Amino acid sequence: MITIEQLKEAKDRVDALNRYLDIDAKTIELEEEQLRTQAPGFWDDAKKAEEQMKKVKTLEKWIEGYKNVKMLVDELELAFDFYKDEMVTEEEVDTNYAQAIEAIEALELKNMLRQEEDSMACVLKINSGAGGTESQDWASMLMRMYMRYAEAQGYKVVISNLQDGDEAGIKTVTMEIEGDYAYGYLKSENGVHRLVRVSPYNAQGKRMTSFASVFVTPLVDDTIEVYVDPSKISWDLFRSGGAGGQNVNKVETGVRLRYQYKDPDTGEEEEILIENTESRKQLENRENAMRLLRSQLYDRELQKRKAAQAKIEAGKKKIEWGSQIRSYVFDDRRVKDHRTGYQTSDVNGVMDGKIDGFIKSYLMEFSGQDAD
Repeated sequence: MITIEQLKEAKDRVDALNRYLDIDAKTIELEEEQLRTQAPGFWDDAKKAEEQMKKVKTLEKWIEGYKNVKMLVDELELAFDFYKDEMVTEEEVDTNYAQAIEAIEALELKNMLRQEEDSMACVLKINSGAGGTESQDWASMLMRMYMRYAEAQGYKVVISNLQDGDEAGIKTVTMEIEGDYAYGYLKSENGVHRLVRVSPYNAQGKRMTSFASVFVTPLVDDTIEVYVDPSKISWDLFRSGGAGGQNVNKVETGVRLRYQYKDPDTGEEEEILIENTESRKQLENRENAMRLLRSQLYDRELQKRKAAQAKIEAGKKKIEWGSQIRSYVFDDRRVKDHRTGYQTSDVNGVMDGKIDGFIKSYLMEFSGQDAD
């Protein structure tokens, strides 16, 4: 049975959310933005109208999220009082408390995602490391983990490129994960993931270490302005067969986009290579490859912003985007994040997509470093 102090703490957290989110101001802003949608000729400019509707929906979600948390805590307080009169059981009060705390923590976590890019969908790319079949199998396990996570969040996953491994697993996969704040949550996964296990592919039954890298970038839409120099683009066409099945489209025509990128600050040049085999239609693959290119260019600007901020935040713990971030040690039943120290023994749960604890601990520790 919860205590009166726990009830008070829950109420205090709701009051704090009201202040942090400035719900009163958001409510007034929502009314004003809704009025704009009723103006004559609102839909004459479809792009501008969509941006306005997106703004309205964002405000609605924040307000509804707060109202839901407030309602759950009010119901908890009522249940707490009813228990004194023996109208509800201890179990019912504790159940109400668990539901209220879960909702509070989810809204507190979302409140940490304040950067423009946090609310976007994302592109998540996994590359297997050196080590052949073992690393390729590890890459496919990570792919499944993120697909299960996305499914639990109600996100849509589209696989835009997949290359099968030589014997098992995958060499690389690019997934577009669409849903509210997909990038804000999954940016914590950017880096190298290390697996330690007794390999089923090793005849001696030795313990082996494998690596796979995960790259997460915001998936930009038409409302984000990103300059792409048409003269720097070239295309290759190729025929490719996907793995098929439920989650991966069988494809016939693939496109390979090459973009000669020159860093405006350093003058360094490099080729950005993007393959897309999502659709059977070449034109659709071209359009999607261009969207992925714009997402990469946008992400490069974000990384420059983060690097500049990191110099200011020199006294804080640094995040190295390309470094090993997490170890999955199957034999010891342990998954540990090296940036935050957060760990769990629920290895099966993690591989089934239960990575919320890692995401939360990352945001709790590092979200302030993203602030402007």
